[in-house]
Amino acid sequence: MITPLIRLLAFASAFSLPLLAATAARAEPETVYFKSADGKTEITGYLYKPEGSGPHRAIVLLHGRAGPYSTAHNKDCTYVGRDITSPCNADTLSKRHMMWGEFWAKLGVLALLPDSFGPRGVAHGFGQFTHGDPDRDATNEKTVRPFDAEGALTYLRARSDVADKPIFLQGWSNGGSTTLNVMIRQADKGGFRAALAFYPGCGKDALLEDKVITTTPIALFMGDADEEVSPANCRKVVQNSIDAGTRLTATFYPGATHDFDDPGDKRQDVEANRDAKADAEKRAREMVEGME
Repeated sequence: MITPLIRLLAFASAFSLPLLAATAARAEPETVYFKSADGKTEITGYLYKPEGSGPHRAIVLLHGRAGPYSTAHNKDCTYVGRDITSPCNADTLSKRHMMWGEFWAKLGVLALLPDSFGPRGVAHGFGQFTHGDPDRDATNEKTVRPFDAEGALTYLRARSDVADKPIFLQGWSNGGSTTLNVMIRQADKGGFRAALAFYPGCGKDALLEDKVITTTPIALFMGDADEEVSPANCRKVVQNSIDAGTRLTATFYPGATHDFDDPGDKRQDVEANRDAKADAEKRAREMVEGME
């Protein structure tokens, strides 16, 4: 006979299991530290780990000009190095970075999000159209941030849960430009297995060259209605790169804006952004899962 108490426990369990699953999905990433390839900067990174001991494929995630943290907190970010008093930490990452970290971990890919800004004293990030801000020189996407991506690659290669598995690169906006610059630097030397560049800046102030020449496959994603960087500039870089023999596929989404994959309501209230986000996630997953 089923007693009222058993019914109550069963009822409670039915609701607690989904809650526990949701809590697990929002598990805080591990905070790690590694050396930038600049040879002097210790980078703080946030590591989303899949289940199991691996070895896993891995991906490096490069944040944009606003930094890796939520806009609700980044204005108060002041830390340099391992200062734990800052409100900017694993708990206050932006929704987009949490979403993608969890996205990859659920697919069995270890995801590392380096903070290029905090260790250099600009954890607060930068606003729109601030490319002329002299404070940005310390984190330049052409001359500084590629070293952080390369340092992350070295760090991941040394991990027993990654060793001998391919490592990918993904970046957004300023981080997307950094991603393309890493590919320019990498050329045919090997390193990252493939790259995903989301709405990068493609002008002369953002890229080392007006084309990317590499043997590494690249996928670029951008909205045709991007209000922050120029789709026209990126179309030119894409065509120049393809003409040079680079395996670069580009998807320009009609009506989609900058940050179209941000899961917040502001961006996802736009139907074109929702469609672009879903398609880009599918293409990113297929690209990574299709390579060993």
